[in-house]
Amino acid sequence: MTTKKVLTPLEIYKQLEQSNCKRCMLPSCLAFAAAVIGGQKKLEECPSLPQGVIEQLSLKLEKRSTVEPQQAEFMAKLLRKIKDLDFKAVAKERGCELDETGEILKLRSLGKIFQVDREGVLRSECHIIPWVEAPLLSYLCYPTHRQISGRWISFREIKGGIDWRGLFGSRCEMPLRRLADGHPELLADIVDLFMGREVTEFDADIALVLHPFPHIPVLICYQAPDGDLGSELNIFFDECCSENLHVKSLYTLCAGLVMMFEKIAVNHY
Repeated sequence: MTTKKVLTPLEIYKQLEQSNCKRCMLPSCLAFAAAVIGGQKKLEECPSLPQGVIEQLSLKLEKRSTVEPQQAEFMAKLLRKIKDLDFKAVAKERGCELDETGEILKLRSLGKIFQVDREGVLRSECHIIPWVEAPLLSYLCYPTHRQISGRWISFREIKGGIDWRGLFGSRCEMPLRRLADGHPELLADIVDLFMGREVTEFDADIALVLHPFPHIPVLICYQAPDGDLGSELNIFFDECCSENLHVKSLYTLCAGLVMMFEKIAVNHY
């Protein structure tokens, strides 16, 4: 029995018209390709994609049904771990707070407060989205933890990051660079929207730090195009991230952030 090849966003992108027509309701063809891989879009939702190409790609595309049981099993494991956590110790170590009952952890993510009870139920003033839920619970349960070091490393330097660097580049750094190229004001607005802060000690037109979780600082550095030189965007992580969250959860967080930024760009610019 042969195993189906798992497509990457870039492989799908190469088959698209690459006109960024937005008829799929996403800001770019690359965003559409990433959404197909993530299961949010179907190949048929691209009006310019020939049926023959759709059939050819579909043969290689990993079925979502094989992924979803794995995700469900992972979530079930996290929920079991949450029940056994020492909430007081976790709050002190991981930058959270306890409510007055001691039964609810309160954690700040991008300026928003999320609450987690001993059953692993997540509540927030904002909509709970899947790309936040699993990494957040994983952050609370992760077996190792370090405080913020102040030293920045690339994604490939994260434990296991070498295996994920291609996907990280195509679904996180590349689409975010294109967004910044098309909407120069977006990165500055992100600082205000998500309690980020601009930093000046980096050789970039704009450098900003976001905190998806208290001890998961993410640095985005963007250099705008200049003459014949193209733009450049890189995402870095504090060295502690390698000890505070699994590489897959870090990837999920960043890919989710980029998708959220794409929606902001479509709705507000």
